[in-house]
Amino acid sequence: MEILSSRFMLHPRDLERSLDFYQNVIGLHPMREFGRGAGRGVVFFLGGGYLEITADAVESPTSATELWLQVRDARETEAKLRAAGVPIIEGAVQKPWGLIELRVTDPDGLSLIFVEVPPDHPLRCDHRSM
Repeated sequence: MEILSSRFMLHPRDLERSLDFYQNVIGLHPMREFGRGAGRGVVFFLGGGYLEITADAVESPTSATELWLQVRDARETEAKLRAAGVPIIEGAVQKPWGLIELRVTDPDGLSLIFVEVPPDHPLRCDHRSM
């Protein structure tokens, strides 16, 4: 099997509130909008993939699902999110595995993990040594 693309699908309780959050607070850029009313949705660029937000959900997300978002500076991201009133679960801290992680929640309680990859971390590939 060959996977050609990927997309994270999010079905919030309040579509407009979540669209505002992801576009105006998190700063994601829309790739495409479609539909009207209950069929309305927006697809945002999300690093190497996409985040599609569509149709209102009845239930809140569970702790079994988290969204991992790589940023250049987790502490700067934390300051911006705090200023915007975003609930912080855990401030930016370096984890034992070497990543700097910031945990927050979206308007429905979905856990978002903002990750900074330090220059010396194995997730960074030094192409000069290849």
